[in-house]
Parts: sequence; structure tokens; C-alpha cells
Amino acid sequence: MTVFTGNHVLSVAQFDRGAIEKVFMVADSMLPYALRKKRTQVLEGAILGNLFFEPSTRTRVSFGTAFNLLGGEVRETTGMSNSALAKGESLYDTARVLSGYSDIIAMRHPQAGSVAEFAEGSRVPVINGGDGANEHPTQALLDLYTIEKERKSHGEGIDGLNIAMIGDLKYGRTVHSLSKLLCLYKNIHFTLISPHELSMPAYICDMITNAGHKLTITEQLEGSFDADICYQTRIQEERFPSQDEANKFRGKFRLNQEIYTKHFQSKTVIMHPLPRDSRVEANELDNDLNLNPNLAIFRQTDNGVLVRMALFALTLGVEDKVSDFDRPVHWYSNKGQS
Repeated sequence: MTVFTGNHVLSVAQFDRGAIEKVFMVADSMLPYALRKKRTQVLEGAILGNLFFEPSTRTRVSFGTAFNLLGGEVRETTGMSNSALAKGESLYDTARVLSGYSDIIAMRHPQAGSVAEFAEGSRVPVINGGDGANEHPTQALLDLYTIEKERKSHGEGIDGLNIAMIGDLKYGRTVHSLSKLLCLYKNIHFTLISPHELSMPAYICDMITNAGHKLTITEQLEGSFDADICYQTRIQEERFPSQDEANKFRGKFRLNQEIYTKHFQSKTVIMHPLPRDSRVEANELDNDLNLNPNLAIFRQTDNGVLVRMALFALTLGVEDKVSDFDRPVHWYSNKGQS
């Protein structure tokens, strides 16, 4: 992806390392605005159509927050039943209509390929906020951005990373997209830990090995893992054929401080795309990890705003104009200082 302005962001396949570095450079520049130390009105008068036809909290709100922080306004549609899609309207027709009301659209939909189909009818750029079990490109970018920042704090880069991915690797679109991006780097060791029934799709495993990376596949969380990153996932119950089927795997791989100390290094960073399932029968990331300084799940969510601000600025072609529209903040905030 050499040109961002006016283009859709639908898949991680659009990105090479140069494009990723550009997104991360712009994301770094957004920190003062995200911390409310400064504000910008570079997108004053612009409208984001935030279309979420599948449940979402972080992704939906962070897209809206990112656009607001750039000075734009947000119009939202949530839930399939609250839209004309429930009346049989096609994605193409919905796109033609709603793109007339917006300058850019962020969209989530439960069917794989649906956002790309929608984009064919859109008159404005579309950013994929997740399409079924297929992809979640902005989550992958914010995950990779988090990995880069966490590694940089130890004086290391992404090349040479050792990452353990745990849990629902079959339906977890976040690990699919992140794996594809990591294939752009050098000498990555992937350790995939999941029940056989929830293993990483074969085409992604092939992609990893064809890119020359090391791949270890296991069904057991046992022994010691020399991992820099432990990426835990939730059982994607909404994608299973039945609730009973999902329940068979719930709580299969739990991580608490005792298990973390037993299986991982003292410096291993813990990541999770959230929401973490904190119900007793699942409890995939125990609350006793909340005070562990290596728990990066909330740093991930903060980074999501920065990355999505960067994508909006790049896609709308204002990345070099953000500081030209700086304004002072008229209220005191100590956000980010604790």
C-alpha cells in the first residue's frame, strides 16, 4: 500500500513494511492529542459513518474517539436489526446511500468478505473493523504497534520475535491478521497452542513456513516457553455452530500468575485483543495478573486510538496538516500521567 489517500483499508494484505512504518510514524505523532495535551481540528466538518452490524465496544468506540480527536463528527449505526439490511437491502445499496452521508466509513459485519463487498458500492473510503472470522486489519496493526513499543522498551525490534498464540486460533480473526503481518518480518518463531479442533487454519501455517519462519504447534500448555509475547485469545462462541460446542473449549487454556510464572519468562508480555472472558467457567486471563507490569492489554487499547487516528489522517490525506490546526486544551487533564 503505497498510497493511502482515498483508498479503502480492507486487509492486512495491502500492507508492506514501508506502509506499516508510515502508519506507526503517524501514530506516534498522535500521542499529544490522544492524551488531551493538545487538540486539533484538522477534520472539522468531516463525518465518519461508524457502521457496526456486529457487537463491539472497543473497536466501535475507539474508531469514534479517534475521529473526534481529529476534530470530526461521528454518526453511528449499531446492530443488524436497526438497519435497512434487516429489510433485505443489499450491502451495495446501503453503501451507496450511507457513503453519501459520510466522508469515510468504518464498518464491522459478521460475514467474511462483507466489508469488501460493501466497499464496492461506497463513494468514500471504507475501513474494515472486522468481517466475520476473516480479518481485523486495524486490530492487527495496533497489536503490531504494541509489540513494537513493548520490544523497543527492551532495546529490541520485531525481527527475531518469539510469540506464543494461545486459545481459539481457528475462529480468532485477530491472530489470523497479526500472523500475516508478522510474516513481513524476519526470523519469527510462532508457537501455536490450541486444541486440535481450534487450530490455526492450514493456509496461515503454510504462509508462516513459506516465509521462512519457525513454527511449533502443540495442544498442551506445558513446559517452559521462551516467548517474548504471550497472545491469549477468547473462545469465539458467536462463530461456533452451537453454544454447547463452544462450551467444550471454554476455560481450556487459562492464564493466571501461577501459570504465567511456571511457563513463561519474567519479561514475557501478555496481550489479548479483548474482551477477555472473565466468567468463572472461562477466566482466560485472571484478575491476579492485573498488577503484573507485563500485562499489556490496556496499553493495547490505548494504542488502538493512536493507530486508528493515523489511518484516518492518512486515508483522508491530512497527516501532514494535523499540527497546523492545533488548539489549546481549555480544561486540565492528567490522563496518562499515572
